[in-house]
Amino acid sequence: MKITTWLALSLSLTAFSASAQTFGGNDCTDDCSGHKAGYEWALENNLTNESDCSGNSSSFEEGCRTFVEDPSRGAGYNDDGDEIEE
Repeated sequence: MKITTWLALSLSLTAFSASAQTFGGNDCTDDCSGHKAGYEWALENNLTNESDCSGNSSSFEEGCRTFVEDPSRGAGYNDDGDEIEE
């Protein structure tokens, strides 16, 4: 019985990790829209220093830092190439 429970839990976690999205190597909490917003804000403001990436959410800040690290990446897609909806 314990092996069955462990196997079911293991399969659930595997399915969850396979569906998790990332943006610039950072985990997205839901749909990566916060990362996209931070990236676009950094682009619009021509940021070149990560210390300028402040906001009220970690995903926004991570998106901003992703722009500073890789300004040619683009904001419209997560790391798997899936489009980020607004």
